[in-house]
Amino acid sequence: MRDIITEILSTARRNKLRTTLTGFAVAWGIFMLIVLLGAGNGLINANMKMMGDFLTNSIEVYGGQTSKAYQGLNEGRYISLNKRDLSDTESGFKNHIDEVGACYYTSATVTNGEEYMSIQIAGVYPVHTQIVKQTMIEGRFINDIDLKEKRKVLVLTDKQAKELEPRDYKKLVGKFVKVSNIAFKVVGIYKARDDGGGNAFSSYSTIKSIFAANTPYIGNIEFTFHGLSTEKANEEFEKTYRRKLNANHQAHPEDERSIWIWNNYTESLTMESAMSIIRTFLWVVGLFTLLSGIVGVSNIMLITVKERTHEFGIRKAIGAKPWSILKLIIIESVIITTFFGYLGMLFGIAANEYMDATLGHQVTDLGVEKITFFINPTVGLDVCFEATMVMVVAGTIAGLIPAFKASRIRPIEALRAD
Repeated sequence: MRDIITEILSTARRNKLRTTLTGFAVAWGIFMLIVLLGAGNGLINANMKMMGDFLTNSIEVYGGQTSKAYQGLNEGRYISLNKRDLSDTESGFKNHIDEVGACYYTSATVTNGEEYMSIQIAGVYPVHTQIVKQTMIEGRFINDIDLKEKRKVLVLTDKQAKELEPRDYKKLVGKFVKVSNIAFKVVGIYKARDDGGGNAFSSYSTIKSIFAANTPYIGNIEFTFHGLSTEKANEEFEKTYRRKLNANHQAHPEDERSIWIWNNYTESLTMESAMSIIRTFLWVVGLFTLLSGIVGVSNIMLITVKERTHEFGIRKAIGAKPWSILKLIIIESVIITTFFGYLGMLFGIAANEYMDATLGHQVTDLGVEKITFFINPTVGLDVCFEATMVMVVAGTIAGLIPAFKASRIRPIEALRAD
């Protein structure tokens, strides 16, 4: 076996260009497959994580701007949700809606001793933590008693808590801080998003009574639902619900811009469909790239055998068996594809790690929130190994066909070959 390997290495050194082209075809095919799949996974992981932060069977409702004239009123009117909209949501759709809440945002300066910071505070119902999932680090979230008694309580992100209590942010739970010179008790700390963002939370009734007691605007409405298991059922519900709220604001029943509905269920269905298409596309492109590498290896192996026809004729003339020639070509094919396939796999993994270190931590500011479009753009080692093995097997088969022909050729014919 050592003699065969030595001979293969000697042949590779004599034919550097041919060996390099063969190796490049193998390495490039595996490299591109791994990079393409890694990039696709980064995009998919980011979107799936974003969808995973929301309860699937939930809806958020926002006021919009009318796009149709109705009952003598021109289009372009801004719609602000009010108490009637909230009441109709709670009482008019009990066959599907479970828990209803509202969310009102305000900005305030929070002070703890000499430390202070300006943050956005969301007054919410307890159901909010079901709809927009939060990971609590210390303490608790807003509860029903906070809402009923208008308690001045506050839930901060860990980043906000560290700003207000740099030494040990967890000790902030149970302490009072000032929110626009009003004492609030910190009752919980939750983990901020990967981009470091996140609102502070308080009871909806507290925030509304302190910061917006004289305005009919209630913020946005959010609720959980059941019994809407198909896209068609969700579309019908949205149409009925929008028609009800449009009537409250003298907007056209079919005006879809007057009330903006964000349905996490239909959004997840759309996202899953889009991710499935992306996965399929990436695999198709990657496999075709891999196929081009296989074709390249096959062509070069055919040329290799043809170039060495005289050599094989001499070998057979001095007594070499057909199997020894067949074995030589197959082993050469396996070694070249394995070595360069491994290099392609390493470079592909390195490229994915580079994407993870750069694009994987890049945050995009959309104005209303900051999101990451690329998370963990990597491929499992099993996929890398399988892609390499496919190329090795393909390279072996590519070398097997010309090797079989070479092993059967008669010495006199081989010596006469051009």
